[in-house]
Amino acid sequence: MVEWTEQERNIITSIFGNMNYDDIGPKSLVRCLIVYPWCQRYFGAFGNLYNAEAIKTNPNIAKHGITVLHGLDRALKNMDNIKATYAELSVLHSEKLHVDPDNFKLLSDCLTIEIAAKMGKDFKPETQAAFQKFLAVVVSALGRQYH
Repeated sequence: MVEWTEQERNIITSIFGNMNYDDIGPKSLVRCLIVYPWCQRYFGAFGNLYNAEAIKTNPNIAKHGITVLHGLDRALKNMDNIKATYAELSVLHSEKLHVDPDNFKLLSDCLTIEIAAKMGKDFKPETQAAFQKFLAVVVSALGRQYH
């Protein structure tokens, strides 16, 4: 079980409380698919992903980015039991979708970059530490079925 300080909980809650899901979600997934093009193989049914502009303007990618970000709400509401919270999603991504679990970390890095860009000078080292700890727990939980 992960131990959370009150400061970490407050930081994470504040980040999500101030987040524009419709902006950050798509930007994070778009960044991931452009920077790490091998991740595109999981999105073959999403239409044209042939270049950066096509990815940026793809409505299916935008929608899924929002879905992924809202999926983190589950972790936020269940910070003391994230692994159990994501057990079904771990099975889905492992056994049905066959997603390489390393991609969860890549997407979390892209999300961190987008949050940092949006927060600017308010993205202090303590903020980054708490946010990346949170994402690391989520990534571990999503990859649990693979072990």
